[in-house]
Formats: sequence, C-alpha cells, structure tokens
Amino acid sequence: MTDFTATLRALHHGRLPDDPLILPGPWDAGTARVLADAGFPALATPSAGIAMSLGVADGEVPADEMFAAVARIARAVPVPVSADLEDGYGLPPAELVERILESGAVGCNLEDTDRRTGRLVDPHEQADRLAAVRAAAGDALFVNARVDSYLRDAPEGDAQERARLYAAAGADCVFPIFAPPERLAEIAEASGLPVNALCRGGECVPAELGELGATRITFGPWLYKRTMAGLGDLPAVLRPA
Repeated sequence: MTDFTATLRALHHGRLPDDPLILPGPWDAGTARVLADAGFPALATPSAGIAMSLGVADGEVPADEMFAAVARIARAVPVPVSADLEDGYGLPPAELVERILESGAVGCNLEDTDRRTGRLVDPHEQADRLAAVRAAAGDALFVNARVDSYLRDAPEGDAQERARLYAAAGADCVFPIFAPPERLAEIAEASGLPVNALCRGGECVPAELGELGATRITFGPWLYKRTMAGLGDLPAVLRPA
C-alpha cells in the first residue's frame, strides 16, 4: 500500500457529519494543479468530464485514452487521485488493477452498469468482480463501488442490497449515484461503509448531504461544464461591441 492510498483511505474516516470529504473532478493536468493548489487533499477524475474534454460522449473513451488521461493528472499533483473507470472496460481484474496503479491513481470508481448493454449487472456477479479486484489489489487500491440502482430505476431496496454485497466483497466506499438524499443514511447503514453522494452543481449543499449520511461528495462533469460556460462568456470580452 502506498502512502497516497493510506491517505485517501484515511480521508474517508473520522469525519464530522457536516464536514464530508469534497473531491472535485479535474479533467486534465492543468485543472488538477489548480485544484491541488487550492488545497483539496485529494482529487477524483470524472469519466464524463474527461470524455467531454476529448470531444466525445461519456462512455466513448477507449481504455487506453482514459488511462493516459488519468496518468497525466496523477503525475501533475502531489495528492491522491481516484479515477472514474466506468465498468472497468471489460479488463480482467488483475490487469485492471495493474493498469490503475501504473497510471498513478490509488483509487477507482467501478460501476455496476454494463457499458455494452446499458443494463445493471447482476449484484452477485458484480460483487464477485469487486472481490476479484480486491484480491488482486490487496490494500493498494481504494475501491469506490458505484451503485446504479437509482440511475436504472431498480426496485425498492436494490441499492441497499447491492451496497451490502459490495461491502462484503471488499469495497472501501459505495456510490449510489442519483440516490435521493433521504436514502443515504440507510445505504450507509446497510453497507457499513462511507457513502459517496453526487452533488450536481448548485443543486446541493455538501454539508447538508453530510448530515444526511454522505461521507464523500463528488461532482461528476459539473466542474467541466461550469468552466466551459465561463469560457463561453469570453468572446464578448475579447470582441466587445
């Protein structure tokens, strides 16, 4: 286990409810440096933000390009980096772990939607995959298991059951994307793990999500979109009427 892995893992524990871990999402080395210089103790790359920066839709970045983007970000900053790697690109667990660690990232998001079909993977099958990733990585990788139950309109209780299974498989954190805030505490209770909540820009207050059960807050592609919106205002400044 690297010092960065231990640091990232420690950042998820012992937090007060109104002080969740804020992990902004850089999409390249430049944005990573700005965020690290601003004092954020760790960063979490968004697959959608990186895809948009490359001019393609989320889910369309080849594995090699995604790992290359993550590596540029990890090399640029003196803080731990966790990488959103979608469903793992179909790579065998040992190869996936090897490529993550070679990139310099010490954490990853792995989702339970099959990229090829757009459907939820059977929860036991996903738990087995996460267990294989944990076995290959040992303690060297912080595994954030994304739970897509709410994204895919799964039946009531599906998210809690997936969170429980993924925790038993060795995940460090669960990420029930689009979970209603009032469900965060029961997901945390079901898993016994820190819970990652998605904050979509100005639509949430991180401290309030923390009070409701979130330990970690990420933002998906919001930071990229906010930055591009600001860039869109520049032509009026550069070419005043």
